[in-house]
Amino acid sequence: MGKYILAIDQGTTSTRAIAFDGGMRIAGVGQQEFPQHFPRSGWVEHNPEDIWRTVLETCRIALSKAGISARDLAGIGITNQRETTVVWERATGKPIHNAIVWQDRRTAETCMALKAGGHEAMVTAKTGLLLDPYFSGTKIAWILDAVPGARQRAERGELAFGTIDSFLHWRLTCGKVHATDATNASRTLLLNIHTGAWDDNLLALLRVPRVMLPEVRDCAAEFGVTDASLLGAAVPVRGIAGDQHAAAIGQACFQPGMMKSTYGTGCFALLNTGSDAVASKNRLLTTIAYQLGGQRTYALEGAIFIAGAAVQWLRDGLHLLQSADQSGPMAMAADPNQDVILVPAFVGLGAPHWDADARGAMFGLTRSTGPNEMARAALEAVCFQTADLLGAMRRDWHGAGDTVLRVDGGMVASDWTMQRLADLIGAPVDRPVVMETTALGAAYLAGLQAGLYGEPAVFARSWQRQRQFTPQMPATERERRMALWQDAVRRTQSKPASA
Repeated sequence: MGKYILAIDQGTTSTRAIAFDGGMRIAGVGQQEFPQHFPRSGWVEHNPEDIWRTVLETCRIALSKAGISARDLAGIGITNQRETTVVWERATGKPIHNAIVWQDRRTAETCMALKAGGHEAMVTAKTGLLLDPYFSGTKIAWILDAVPGARQRAERGELAFGTIDSFLHWRLTCGKVHATDATNASRTLLLNIHTGAWDDNLLALLRVPRVMLPEVRDCAAEFGVTDASLLGAAVPVRGIAGDQHAAAIGQACFQPGMMKSTYGTGCFALLNTGSDAVASKNRLLTTIAYQLGGQRTYALEGAIFIAGAAVQWLRDGLHLLQSADQSGPMAMAADPNQDVILVPAFVGLGAPHWDADARGAMFGLTRSTGPNEMARAALEAVCFQTADLLGAMRRDWHGAGDTVLRVDGGMVASDWTMQRLADLIGAPVDRPVVMETTALGAAYLAGLQAGLYGEPAVFARSWQRQRQFTPQMPATERERRMALWQDAVRRTQSKPASA
């Protein structure tokens, strides 16, 4: 058996492939960005062929840089942007429409109609989710209705649905296996997270034919074997998890009460609640953290739609900086006497507000406001939103009381941002030595299944902290700044907060 694992980390704006050795050390990396498509305001799409191309190319680059071949691999792990929806032809593997990305808001009216019909309580009880365009279920129905003849073809069994993991897995196995894992399945609005099975009532409500759906498996499992022509040898796929779940695994958050937050395009915080599927009273999500050996572990999750994307907006939209890593020094140089607040509701507000119709706004501008103050506002917005999530988690579950937050993602390289995060949440923030936690989680799952890596408790002992940030801001200043943020959110929302 090979001594390496190849992790495919398929994200919202780029694809990475990372080869890990038997000691879970990085041996080679390939990364490529791919185009984003915005057909209308609030709509976000990807061309699945762009995703597939970048996956193959980055896998080959990672193997080359590691100085190994596919024959040296014990398995492949896949982690992916969740909720992004693809429908393809079973006969050809060809998508019938662009992938509809998790950020996309085109089904907002559908979700509002379902809520008005009194269906959200049933949906939440079964799925742990809310009726929001974020999730896959309403995206599937939109594609079936928008593409001529698609619904009839789906009902005849000619079409397949998958989140990105399923689509890649289908392509890697040349259509031999149509499967997903429990974490990705739990984000579709179609899975009963208490039974781990697709739910007929949910399928009927969202008008999704069961015949389209993949088989649901553990996160570490035998998912089939890649076609030898793709990478030079047949390689078993042995691990799959949605990106946020993979990051929690990579951060070794295996015990109830442990929490991680990933700062990429969006920001996603997961709090491990063990075997307890906590029903949130504060509009957080209940999700499957991971499933191993048929046993489901649950989490409370808060989703922030815009995190690093706010810095991208400053760079690409407003041209206030040339590279994202300039934002931290700019924030540090900002005028401390200006209270500029950005609410980055560019595609609506996520948890705990869930307002699909809210749009971004900036408050507190003066004639002396400049790029530095706007950079600080963009970074601080991520911290404010995380504080909202942690506050809601603490209200929902007693185990969140003394949480230390483990962080990962591109934004955590900024010391300024991490210090401000600790200040605003009033809790320690731990930054790990290994920053590629999402890919590491996918690799761990595949290596666990292959027998290359140890059990979770063994893996947890290997986790290392690079630096801990502790709160330094006086409580009175934290409360003042949080009040400014909460007032700005109220002004931005499309409806009163009590609605």
